[in-house]
Amino acid sequence: MIKAASYNIRKGIGTDRRRNPERILDILREIDADIITLQEADRRFGDRICVLPPNLLADHSDWKPVPLGNRAGSMGWHGNVILVRKAADILHHADIHLPALEPRGAVMADVRTTGGTIRVVGMHLDLSGLWRRRQAAAIMAHVDACADRLPTVMMGDLNDWSANGGCLRDFGRHYTLATTGPSFHARRPIGKLDRIMVSPTLRIADCGVHQTALSRKGSDHLPIWAVIEPA
Repeated sequence: MIKAASYNIRKGIGTDRRRNPERILDILREIDADIITLQEADRRFGDRICVLPPNLLADHSDWKPVPLGNRAGSMGWHGNVILVRKAADILHHADIHLPALEPRGAVMADVRTTGGTIRVVGMHLDLSGLWRRRQAAAIMAHVDACADRLPTVMMGDLNDWSANGGCLRDFGRHYTLATTGPSFHARRPIGKLDRIMVSPTLRIADCGVHQTALSRKGSDHLPIWAVIEPA
């Protein structure tokens, strides 16, 4: 079994309007997932440095970042970061370029863990429904074009308020969506914007939204998680 989690950390700025990377790391420790995708993990302007300093992860966590950063000081691609256990082997990683009006991207990594080898895709989709569907198609096409077929988990902020339409319907034709529940807004969650999806070779053994006193302050989104096992 593998525990996966996704979290839009809003550049480390909490509902108290304070940027606090240490608080984000404390929330990740509460969740204690084997694989984590983060959104809005790099600052938007300037050098786009990562919100979580590398030394903070190295010295005070059990995770390491998949090496996706294309800029000095950046850890992700368009703010998307994948963290894995330090004991895991990163077999392959790639940025996924998406059609978009505003800067958007997705990231992918093949990871060997104690629970098995898995393909992980992290994403943060557009605010526009039309572009979200185009981006969903591009992500699935990228995965389908990979030479190696691996059990796949996709996670991220889909920005889709619908119950099962739009890009959710598109993903749902090929992947099972975890019923994690609403994750936005952190103070009063009503929107299921954050999602975890798995390929047919995997099943969701358990899942949920991580709601604690700390997570309600860490970002405007709550983290989501799922325990995944072979189908």
